[in-house]
Amino acid sequence: MSGRILVVDDDAAIRTVMRESLRRAGHVVELADTLAAARTRISSFAPDVLVTDVMLPDGNGLDQLPAMIALRPGMPAIVLSAQNTLATAVRATEQGAFDYLPKPFDLAELGRSVEAALAIVGRVAETPEADAVSDGLPLIGRSPAMQDVYRTIARVVANDLTVLVLGESGTGKELVAQAIHDLGPRAAKPFVAINMAAIPRDLIESELFGHERGAFTGAAQRNVGRFEQAQGGTLFLDEIGDMPIDAQTRLLRVLQAGAFTTVGGTRQIIADVRVIAATHKDLGALIADGRFREDLYYRLNVVPVRLPPLRQRGSDVVDLARHFLDRAASEGLPRKRLDDAASERLLHHDWPGNVRELENVMRRAAVLARGDVITAALLDHELGGVAPVDPAVPVGDDLEALIDQWMAGWFARSGAAMPVDDLYDRMLPAFEGPLLRHVLLAARGNQVQAARLLGINRNTLRKKLVSLGIEAAELRRPD
Repeated sequence: MSGRILVVDDDAAIRTVMRESLRRAGHVVELADTLAAARTRISSFAPDVLVTDVMLPDGNGLDQLPAMIALRPGMPAIVLSAQNTLATAVRATEQGAFDYLPKPFDLAELGRSVEAALAIVGRVAETPEADAVSDGLPLIGRSPAMQDVYRTIARVVANDLTVLVLGESGTGKELVAQAIHDLGPRAAKPFVAINMAAIPRDLIESELFGHERGAFTGAAQRNVGRFEQAQGGTLFLDEIGDMPIDAQTRLLRVLQAGAFTTVGGTRQIIADVRVIAATHKDLGALIADGRFREDLYYRLNVVPVRLPPLRQRGSDVVDLARHFLDRAASEGLPRKRLDDAASERLLHHDWPGNVRELENVMRRAAVLARGDVITAALLDHELGGVAPVDPAVPVGDDLEALIDQWMAGWFARSGAAMPVDDLYDRMLPAFEGPLLRHVLLAARGNQVQAARLLGINRNTLRKKLVSLGIEAAELRRPD
């Protein structure tokens, strides 16, 4: 299908490349290098499709997009931008764009987008008035893989379609769900998340739908389930692949009927919620094994969002690492920065734990790095699974040597028999003491930071310090 295409970009080389590519595809193409020129061309050339950059010499293309579309109602607009963030993708959609392509873009992809736009010429594009979207959104990254995610999110935020977020553990599936909620019309209502893998099988229905007093043994009072808690908002069902079959059947009925009853109840309650589900599992394989309902899969998989693993996101790794260091500093951890070698080291790690692993590594590095700079040497220790040892901090004997010492003593006392009566209780304090002293020294005696690094709460840390006779105030490393 051929059409009249207006290309607006202030870069002459980019304009020329797009013009020649689109002409070879059979389109008639005109060019403009400013918003003023674009408005003139729209009136005189009457393009079928507008292709425009965002940053132009006389203004912002996104700001002016509704006005340009108003000059020719029904004209689809394709937005190009080097500001490849989720906020840009969402705002382009809110301002009435038909599609959003991040720079640098693939000419074949541009051609496909133009063809798709031409297919809907004649339909009047909706251009709702939109407020500026903050860049302070939960998803970060400018890689092509993340641009696909942004575009999908941008297309679903304004409606209530059910979304299925797919991706490995640690890729940020809940962040996608939160972004869809926060950017949509339900943002002022609750966002409620539940992890199917963390709920005992016999309690899942009660957790989801609530129960009435006396519905089962121990039900002393009425319980409000997650569907009721999320009324008017969004319900995020994480790890949906771990949901038992019988609970899947009940969920399917709710999605079909749009209403539910509590466990032990008889009154129908309207389910005014948007459902977003997520899993790291292969639902197709679970369906083949009879562990997931195929009809529920199709109910949930209305719009799939596939999150790429971190190893496929290129330089996003460094952007994310800097973001996590900034967040750590805002939470009271020492402010640190990556040197060039450290940034390069991050790019060559496989990241099996994905974004979650990266965040944890950056938090540890913020505490353990001496000085203001995180080096490649420190990351080698962290990413290789070996804890770095600060020579200024006494950490006790080598771990393996300490184990050998204890075991040798027990074998000497008990002959050939392996002692099994109290090995754990005897050895744990031998390891906990040096570990807690080391972390507290690295955190300059700050128990909040030390607890965060250890992955325990502050009260648990305080109790352990008391039981081991460790005085945190005495473990403040000199500045």
